[in-house]
Amino acid sequence: MKHPFVLFLAFVFCSGATPYKSHGIAGGHSDTARAPDVYRISFRGNGYTSRERAQDFAVLRAADLTLSHGYRYFAVVNETQGGSSGMINTPGYSYTSGSPVTAGNYAFGNAHTAYVPGVSIPIYFPESGLLVRCFRERPEGFLFAFDAVLFRARCARGIRSSLKKL
Repeated sequence: MKHPFVLFLAFVFCSGATPYKSHGIAGGHSDTARAPDVYRISFRGNGYTSRERAQDFAVLRAADLTLSHGYRYFAVVNETQGGSSGMINTPGYSYTSGSPVTAGNYAFGNAHTAYVPGVSIPIYFPESGLLVRCFRERPEGFLFAFDAVLFRARCARGIRSSLKKL
């Protein structure tokens, strides 16, 4: 195995879009409590994750986090979109082929060397961040307060219907 790192990168990036899971080598979500009812949530995708999917998974994590802490509603206080870009560089290589010919005491031959240059592949890793506040009752004054139970149920239906299409 000449290039185990290249094979490892190929495995990571060919395994598909980032799944909804805790942050790992292929991306995922993370969260931090800023107050008892305020959480910072981020979701980072891999090279196969769209910006929209990263945003959807951040909001889905907000609903899950809201329910897991005994709240019913959440409001998005602040949102950030962004990401980072990277480059995968594959190495170039060369190979030589030849053929000898003998005639009596003489030997002749020819050889051909070919070079294949490396390739640079640009990759974008989308990231979506949310600052959410959780509530036990529907809050007054928050125009966009989401019901985490209803949001979670709609997401589950959407995931099931998209799996049927595969």
